[in-house]
Amino acid sequence: MVGIKPTDLAPTAAVKFFGAGTAACIADLVTFPLDTAKVRLQIQGEAKPAEGAVGVKYRGVFGTINTMVRTEGPRSLYNGLVAGLQRQMSFASVRIGLYDSMKQFYTRGSENASIVTRLLAGCTTGAMAVAFAQPTDVVKVRFQAQVRVADGAKRYNGTLDAYRTIARDEGVKGLWKGCMPNITRNAIVNCAELVTYDIIKELILKYDLMTDNLPCHFMAAFGAGFCTTVVASPVDVVKTRFMNSSPGQYSSAINCAITMLTKEGPTAFYKGFMPSFLRLGSWNIVMFVSYEQIKRAMTRAQQSWESPF
Repeated sequence: MVGIKPTDLAPTAAVKFFGAGTAACIADLVTFPLDTAKVRLQIQGEAKPAEGAVGVKYRGVFGTINTMVRTEGPRSLYNGLVAGLQRQMSFASVRIGLYDSMKQFYTRGSENASIVTRLLAGCTTGAMAVAFAQPTDVVKVRFQAQVRVADGAKRYNGTLDAYRTIARDEGVKGLWKGCMPNITRNAIVNCAELVTYDIIKELILKYDLMTDNLPCHFMAAFGAGFCTTVVASPVDVVKTRFMNSSPGQYSSAINCAITMLTKEGPTAFYKGFMPSFLRLGSWNIVMFVSYEQIKRAMTRAQQSWESPF
């Protein structure tokens, strides 16, 4: 990321890797109910409720949260949290923590990265992260989409049970269900999120609008969250629908998109847009602000450790 002064000790790749995963987990803890509401809105309308399930209709972000709390209890807002935190530690560490290293790889060590180089670095780390974290994403989405039925039965009894059940019923490849739309989504998300944050922060510092501190990080993160939501929402909806689908429901991610278009119209691709924006905007703010502070704290600790006097 931009903003390091020549006199500052630059964070190491290990600091960025660990810091990104930790910051993403903090952001997930804060914004997880919004993400769950987004998933419920995205899958609404794709199928009839299962037998014994409560037929509810979700309206808006806070209406969805209110309905879930009323019909399923407050804990339902955090369905899949364990898998979500597992996902962020493996996923964000790669896609965010290795972004600067990938930029330097493509520029062969130069600090002057073009927009094309930044986009290429974002696409690369986004795709790499999916290869590591796809099973955790599948389990997270399944838990978030899980609606309590009348007799209290659940689709999965726990995170480990979900991994086992999916692998047993759908094969190991079931854990990588929706991998291609997820790679597409995360290439788009990474480019929109990291590159936008990088450019906005760079411009703010270049024109001395703010110093390299919390308000600057806040503004850059907010802009990155909005741009990411606009660009990535259609792919995100298809990814969520396809990963949550029962075996044979869709033949491919493209078939899922075509089915949505023909049955529900083009607006289906922006289902859950407001929770997506609220979630991505707030997630980006919490994550990037935390990430910048964690990097600085860990770098200072490392500097103190290496030069105690």
